[in-house]
Amino acid sequence: MAAPHPHVMVLPFPAQGHVMPLMELSHRLVGHSLEVDFVNTDYNHDRVLKAMQGAETGAAGPDGVNMVSIPDGMGPDGDRTDVATLGSGLPAAMLGPLEEMVRSKRIKWVIADVVMCWATELAARTGVRVALFSTCSAATIALRLHLSKLIDDDVLDECATVRRNETIQLSPKMPPVEAAEIPWACVSSSPDRRRVIIQILLKTNPMIPLAATVICNTFEEIESEALHLVPNALPVGPLEAPELSRSAGQLWPEELACLPWLDAQARGSVVYVAFGSFTIFDAARFQELADGLELTGRPFLWAVRPNITTGIGEDWLDAFKRRVEGKGLVVGWAPQQRVLSHPSVACFVSHCGWNSTMEGLRHGVPFLCWPYFADQFCNQSYICNVWGTGVKIHADERGVVTKEEIKNKVEQLLGDAGIKARAATWKDAACTSIAAGGTSYENLLKLVKLLTE
Repeated sequence: MAAPHPHVMVLPFPAQGHVMPLMELSHRLVGHSLEVDFVNTDYNHDRVLKAMQGAETGAAGPDGVNMVSIPDGMGPDGDRTDVATLGSGLPAAMLGPLEEMVRSKRIKWVIADVVMCWATELAARTGVRVALFSTCSAATIALRLHLSKLIDDDVLDECATVRRNETIQLSPKMPPVEAAEIPWACVSSSPDRRRVIIQILLKTNPMIPLAATVICNTFEEIESEALHLVPNALPVGPLEAPELSRSAGQLWPEELACLPWLDAQARGSVVYVAFGSFTIFDAARFQELADGLELTGRPFLWAVRPNITTGIGEDWLDAFKRRVEGKGLVVGWAPQQRVLSHPSVACFVSHCGWNSTMEGLRHGVPFLCWPYFADQFCNQSYICNVWGTGVKIHADERGVVTKEEIKNKVEQLLGDAGIKARAATWKDAACTSIAAGGTSYENLLKLVKLLTE
């Protein structure tokens, strides 16, 4: 009788940008003969199943990944975009059921999102071993571990309000970040919400070095200095879904009809625009963006998820789609990795979430950076100040990015041969890292060995 596969529990924070890379890691582990229990919240579990049913493939859960779920502690009408409230309630709601699951299934390892590092308590309760997984850059984790010093030095107060304007750069090859753009200073406009998040971070930061390893969706060649500041760091990125037509990591159904549309466009011509799962535009800024894309005179593919804007009705969007038909295509949620790997894509207008940053880098696509909140400003600094693979978009004195600014920056980006060359160089480095013998490939084998010991 064959020995059972080693059994690992994977626990993401319940948001799109956290579920997806942990699902990609799960695919990798299953490919090395591990069995994975992937724990979503009940709310997101339902969304994942609906998104998979909505996909043209009609995909079921991936082989070897058991999709399980537990409540998140919020009521049916709870605002799950309120990260502070959602995050602060998760330990009380989830620790008990997780402990029960670990015991009943005799799970030996838990891989928990760094945002869920309270799960290290399971080690003391059950004897399970815990690895953490970072869905952000190593630089962001290093900044997080530096947070109490920033407060002690009076750069920030305990509501992450900036007390001293200065540039923070923890080492020479790391991104310089203005105090006002430190992730927790721009995570919410509410000081009370920021205070809740800061308290969670200060309370849980000591748990990070207790993990057996901190798995990072990055690679040695781009973040060597930052990785040295993260205890037990193990970079295995850039992670990518192995079967690009199906993924159990999406919370919205992917619209694959955009792929034949891309096939019909000229090589290196399309402006791809996507702002992730949290960015919100008001009506004026959204309309300015729409006008700016039209003004570029280039074909564009624009992902407009259902809750991206306030005050814009379906009628307006339908009229815009008709107006740009043949030139631009608007979809609800794009199969982003397949889009970025497509030869017709020229550049990526992005919020600079870490997954998008890694995917753009992996496919050699230049960035027009338009960060919204949290670590996205830090990632923008990497792209523009360290790697040299993109340009920043600037708002006017009203805080609005004008259509002329969009048109001019797209032209500047696509006319810059140096940016294109650097993007190609980093693409080669990323591909080398995950190929057999590369640094990330070898680190994945180390992780598998650790999980199977």
